[in-house]
Amino acid sequence: MPGVVETTNTFATNDVITSTAMNNIIDQTLFTSDAIAAGNTTLALVSGKMKVGTITSNEMGTAAVTANALATDAVTTVKITDANVTTDKIADSNVTTAKILDANVTPAKLSQPLTRATAQNSTSGTSINFTSIPSWVKKISVMFSSVSTSGTSNLLIQIGSGSIVTTGYTSGASLVGATGVLSTSATNGFLITANDSAAYLKSGSVIIANLSGNTWVSSGTLGIPGGSFPSGGNLTLCGVLDQIRITTVNGTDTFDAGVINIIYE
Repeated sequence: MPGVVETTNTFATNDVITSTAMNNIIDQTLFTSDAIAAGNTTLALVSGKMKVGTITSNEMGTAAVTANALATDAVTTVKITDANVTTDKIADSNVTTAKILDANVTPAKLSQPLTRATAQNSTSGTSINFTSIPSWVKKISVMFSSVSTSGTSNLLIQIGSGSIVTTGYTSGASLVGATGVLSTSATNGFLITANDSAAYLKSGSVIIANLSGNTWVSSGTLGIPGGSFPSGGNLTLCGVLDQIRITTVNGTDTFDAGVINIIYE
């Protein structure tokens, strides 16, 4: 078996062992290449002397690398993959608004984003319905563009939890025009027009907002040539709002022009 050290001093038969010879053996002994096992990269041999070679993760204990052992500038974003950055590895106190770029905050990344529904043509039927409104919604904007109906029954908005509620509203609307102000009220929905006409093409928006619990209030204005319809109202539902309907007070006049859509947040 090859030796792993080279003493640099070989004794011959009958040589005298002296302290000087022994000291030289100790002082001048060098390691040979056989001192390092094949495939071992942890140790290296330089001129017969051992030095630390290449250390890989295989040679390091699980708890060997601690935060205190790393230099501050040794951890860079280039060395961290996206997959390694998880919410459980980031302290809440480390996530501040200053560290988040405005461009990185998009509606898609919010759990409760500002959402626009699909616009519906209000050209037929006695009502326009928007369903499956999420439970987290606290504000709904109902938008009207050149909307009209076949008769003179005033427009109103109804809301519901599981089903549309048609009673219990406190609401009123006015027609403000060149001839003065005409006002009326309704209990079967949030009234949004007064003294309406089949000829009126109404545009504008009405906001329905959550006051607290399941109580909702409405406020808005629709405009027509030469006038406007300011309105307001309130209703407390028995559950969480999940749908909204635009219809008329009599429920029989049909829509014949325009577009209606909602935005909720």
